[in-house]
Amino acid sequence: MKRDFLTLQSFTKDEILSTVDRAIEFKKLVKQGACPKLLSGKVLAMIFEKSSTRTRVSFEIGMQHLGGQAIYLNQNMSQIGRGETYADTARVLSRYVDVIMFRTFSQQNLKEIAGHATVPVINGLTDEFHPCQVVADLTTLKENKKDLEKMVVSYVGDGNNMTHSWMAASSLLGFELKVATPKGFEVNEDIKKSFASANISYSDDANEAAMECDAINTDTWFSMGQDVSDDKRKAFWPFQVNADLVKLAKDDAIVLHCLPAHRGEEITDDVIDGKQSVVFDQAENRLYAQMAIMERLFS
Repeated sequence: MKRDFLTLQSFTKDEILSTVDRAIEFKKLVKQGACPKLLSGKVLAMIFEKSSTRTRVSFEIGMQHLGGQAIYLNQNMSQIGRGETYADTARVLSRYVDVIMFRTFSQQNLKEIAGHATVPVINGLTDEFHPCQVVADLTTLKENKKDLEKMVVSYVGDGNNMTHSWMAASSLLGFELKVATPKGFEVNEDIKKSFASANISYSDDANEAAMECDAINTDTWFSMGQDVSDDKRKAFWPFQVNADLVKLAKDDAIVLHCLPAHRGEEITDDVIDGKQSVVFDQAENRLYAQMAIMERLFS
């Protein structure tokens, strides 16, 4: 029976923890030039309805490391852009390839692809969730000797797909998550209700969220395609991750950002380039996390 990775909850707690460990192992193997060709002969189809740098490159290189190959399709290169249904696209691609990665807008689009594909489908990002990124983030935290089940994580900024994905991680692993968003930019209420039993607190106070945490996490204030007005930007300024905010966290706290960053807005140069930042390790770990995810879908 085929498996998909549509949200973090597609895997069990133990599977997420072992996937993180495997990502760290893959990192060592790749750097040693000793990565096993576990997906030799496999082909990944990557469908993009949203632009990408890290997602495309990391999946494509990851398949190469594992002995497989990847095919890139965007709206202009596929019949989706001309009105073909997601269901028909999934049915056809399943006849050609071994796994599909889909980066789209609505989670429903992703579910439609997964529901009609006979090969594994991976969420490369939707407006609701970005689970591959959070596996990379958890890998980065583990590398920095954070206890993934007992840490305290602060998420500061927009209540977006990354916030939702961290909520999913907290629900699955049990760590404390403190979410701080401006009024009017809170997390999706239905998603919030689905994680009601998790160890998550919500506020509009970035300082409170950052207090004594093990990691401060943020993202761009405005996602792709959103209107960026001066009034909206003004609402976010108190949520900037700057040196004063980082000082409120534990002395050994690390700073995360999934990139791309709008320097001087959601995060300052001195923080993203500072000694507590692991942002570029985090970006690198997308490669190894996705290798581990793909391996698990075929295991």
